[in-house]
Amino acid sequence: MSKKPQPLDNNPQRTEEEIRTHTIGELKPLSSRILIVDYDPQWPELFAREADRIRSVLGSLALRIEHVGSTSVPGLAAKPIVDLLLVVANSAQEDAYAPALEAAGYVLRIRELTWYEHRMFKGPDTDINLHVFSSDCPEIDRMLMFRDWLRSNAADRDLYARTKAALSEKEWTYVQNYADAKTAVIEGIIARARIDRK
Repeated sequence: MSKKPQPLDNNPQRTEEEIRTHTIGELKPLSSRILIVDYDPQWPELFAREADRIRSVLGSLALRIEHVGSTSVPGLAAKPIVDLLLVVANSAQEDAYAPALEAAGYVLRIRELTWYEHRMFKGPDTDINLHVFSSDCPEIDRMLMFRDWLRSNAADRDLYARTKAALSEKEWTYVQNYADAKTAVIEGIIARARIDRK
């Protein structure tokens, strides 16, 4: 009988200064605990609606749009925020895509120049995180591998659910602190997915 995967203990935490460096606009501390809810079958519908809106705004500039994160994994409890992956030719060239998104009501909240030129927008009327990466970014493969592995591997899906539930009981200053605390478990899951892929 195989043992359940166990979380790792090395959880690098970003400092408030690091978080502030990448945040556009006001850095908002959490006013309550992280909310984790049961899987909602409406999440894929919300993703599809947002993906259609982004395609209509960006046209051929949107090279790929994927549903990622916990809301993309059927049966997995999650924060009720739909994560989308938008692939563009070059995420550093904001002038090519950001004005059109902003005109449609999306708000740029994160700009990480030193981490794959990652950008993150919030949605106009649905609680989403729209992550933007360049077409050659290795993080795209990692995000999709993580999603696909959780969709097919019950043991790691349960491990991730337990990890999120436990961490949501703690008090965090910023959502990023909670996200950072999951890093070791995520890396362990991705490592197993990568081994399975070989």
